[in-house]
Amino acid sequence: MPKSPKNCSDLTAASLLLLLRRYGGSAPLHSINFSRTVIQSLLDKKLVRVQNTKSGFLLTITEDSDKSPSN
Repeated sequence: MPKSPKNCSDLTAASLLLLLRRYGGSAPLHSINFSRTVIQSLLDKKLVRVQNTKSGFLLTITEDSDKSPSN
């Protein structure tokens, strides 16, 4: 049974991961309408990473989080 998110921030982070999975695993950072706190929490957990594409920044799911089930 999957763990239940602990708070509202965890729910929002889970929503962002789901959104990224729907976009094929990555999305331009400027197009994501989530707070910096939520994005930073996913970066701290190493579930996503930011890539510089020289034409902008891309938020990408890491390989580890891609294999794990979503919350």
